[in-house]
Amino acid sequence: MSEPINEHLTPEEFSQLDPAKVTLVDLRDPNEGLIKGIPGSLNIPFNDFAAKIDSLPKDKPVYAFCRVGDWSSQVVEILRDRGYEAYDLAGGYEAYEKYKAAIQPLFIDAKGLKCPGPIVKIADTLRMLKEGDEVLVEATEDAFYSDIQVWATRTGNTLEKLDPMNKDGVIRALVKKTSKPAEAITGDIPHDKNFVVFSDDLDKTIAVFIMANGALAMGRKVTIFFTFWGLNILRRAKKAKVRKTLIEKMFGFMMPRGTKKLHLSQMNMGGMGPKMIRGIMKKKNIQSLEELIEQARAHGARIVACQMSMDIMGIHKEELIDGVELGGVSTFLGAGETSDMSLFI
Repeated sequence: MSEPINEHLTPEEFSQLDPAKVTLVDLRDPNEGLIKGIPGSLNIPFNDFAAKIDSLPKDKPVYAFCRVGDWSSQVVEILRDRGYEAYDLAGGYEAYEKYKAAIQPLFIDAKGLKCPGPIVKIADTLRMLKEGDEVLVEATEDAFYSDIQVWATRTGNTLEKLDPMNKDGVIRALVKKTSKPAEAITGDIPHDKNFVVFSDDLDKTIAVFIMANGALAMGRKVTIFFTFWGLNILRRAKKAKVRKTLIEKMFGFMMPRGTKKLHLSQMNMGGMGPKMIRGIMKKKNIQSLEELIEQARAHGARIVACQMSMDIMGIHKEELIDGVELGGVSTFLGAGETSDMSLFI
């Protein structure tokens, strides 16, 4: 913090002081300081100050405070007359306490949310806040304890405090929005994420969009390239009115139309498997595949359908859900070259 122009600091300015670089003097009664004080401060009651003034070092500026600011202003005058660089807290500790209470961190209730829900909720909230603002998060998923540490490190935000799961099954984290951008951590290395979706299995598709939303919450650019059977994920649930050849009609009839018709890669059980998986996801408060897709789209994921695969399989653009762009191998390779991770699923 630069040297103040005014000798009377506001509570906000006072809260930004580094105790290691200044001398903080608490002029209140010792009992008051023990109950509520400022870490790193030296307690010299006002009535004892005259006798102890020479014990204060002159190599660091002195910042004094009392209960309401009247004693500290007198002390600063005395210190300045003796050659000290001195300042006081306007309004005293009472004003400081009111200021600290007014800037309590915003609370995020992520209890019951499953991955990537807590991280996405934190990222969305921080986008609306200003530099230095804090959020207090409560989550109940065990994985959150590890996820929040990695997320904070990789996004440049500051994890001020992290409490392990308590007896009530709650993990608490205090996160400060800071502008150590990803570039400061990763240098010039691109860290986009690139997914190639070749399969139309429900379980594999869920995994893709969980990872995609996690990457988006970390501020990464995400491209999801759908090819061959993966194109079925992007098909509209309702049949579109388009002219098709006989072969195209046969392909369309045999392939699943949209996410609600996808099968499992294992234990499909004649269609019972997907229903069971969806039921378990709902019971466990895990977002559905449809919600994960919408979340990814809303956060800027680039969803690309392979034009060549569409031509082979007889799928027309009109049959695809909104927000899908058409691309080819160069689109995929271009996204891959700016990514540090490409997954073929």
